[in-house]
Amino acid sequence: MQKTYPKGHKKLMTAWAFYDWANSVYSLVIATAIFPIYYSAISKSAYKTGNVPDIFVNMNNETIIILTTAVAFLIVSIISPILSGVADYSGKKKYLLQFFCYLGGTCSIALAFFSFDYLWISLLVYLLALVGFWGSLVFYNSYLPDVAFPEQQDKLSARGFSMGYIGSVILLVICLILIEGGFFESEKLPIQISFILVGVWWIGFAQYTYAYLPSGTKKNTDEVRNIFTNGFTELKKIWNQLGDNKQMKRYLGAFFVYSMAVQTVMLVAIYFGTEEVNWGDDGASMGLIISILLIQLVAIVGAFVASSLSRKHGNIKVLIGINIVWACVCIYGYFVTTPIQFYITAGFVGFVMGSIQSLSRSTYSKMIPEESKDTASYFSFFDVAEKIGIVFGMLIFAIVGEISGSMRSSILFLVVFFILGIILLARVPKLKEALKD
Repeated sequence: MQKTYPKGHKKLMTAWAFYDWANSVYSLVIATAIFPIYYSAISKSAYKTGNVPDIFVNMNNETIIILTTAVAFLIVSIISPILSGVADYSGKKKYLLQFFCYLGGTCSIALAFFSFDYLWISLLVYLLALVGFWGSLVFYNSYLPDVAFPEQQDKLSARGFSMGYIGSVILLVICLILIEGGFFESEKLPIQISFILVGVWWIGFAQYTYAYLPSGTKKNTDEVRNIFTNGFTELKKIWNQLGDNKQMKRYLGAFFVYSMAVQTVMLVAIYFGTEEVNWGDDGASMGLIISILLIQLVAIVGAFVASSLSRKHGNIKVLIGINIVWACVCIYGYFVTTPIQFYITAGFVGFVMGSIQSLSRSTYSKMIPEESKDTASYFSFFDVAEKIGIVFGMLIFAIVGEISGSMRSSILFLVVFFILGIILLARVPKLKEALKD
């Protein structure tokens, strides 16, 4: 029988943070680094040989994967309330975390066989891997107020992100050694092995987390009658409760706005680097990977610096400062043309990426009423707001880019959202004033 540990126990918090170590390899190796470069190569080859389904013939090769990604985020946004309802009312939070972990990990392994010869199946596997990753985060994030007290949550959230950055960088370096080391005659094989390693790493290391996390608290049977719609009911209830909680309402409004810009920058950065930076004769691939590694390493520092500053100056003031830095990064990014300038930008992006992700999560966690048992529903609301923000951010980015004809103008336009986020954050009451009117 699994031994249970009380809230705030060192082993319980370590086990929770360790899931970041396990799953972050997906976001770095597959979502950010190796898979995009691999997809670009095989898709260009498929277009040259005409090995593309008719429906995609007149589309840009990158549009296919972007549309698939958008559909995956839409699916996550829709199912998150259902999942949170099942988790809160059935007491199966850990089992659902495991299900989406295994779904994402297995599909990551299956991406080793991604091919335009059977594109529809390949895209489905890519979509399910993304759904598995983001679906598991709904439950993982919701455990934070369950395993740590408010005064511990900033540090623990930063620890989780930092462990994720370290673990993902270690695996990425291993994958790069396999790819660049000349150990295989086939150029494709080491990339396929890299995708397999992601799934094995993710599922394997997650077992430590599952050994310590509690399953969840089951509600009374009278409350479980509409288990698959209870999630939406809970979101509606939380929405209604925002009227009585000025702090959370204002914070969510600010988070929606600035997160829209943050997530957009993170999603389009690799495309910006490919299209707008002059990498010379060596090409962009290695330069982009170096930039990604730089971002991950600096993000570790950023997460802990934000945690330390928040204890001295408060979460909201630190978030305002981070948004100011983000705005400056976007302004500087407008003028980036050389690899060195891009590396400088990547360093600053890494610092503010780690700090804003970690502090945003822990700040919201502190605002959840301590007496609430529906933490998955609260974090589902938070997650849905983030995903809808991604949709709006990407749409605005694309529209501005089409009108101006340049991604630079789109990056510069995002400054508006960081400025608006700063204004909205300034209106959020301090954490200790949570329910003051």
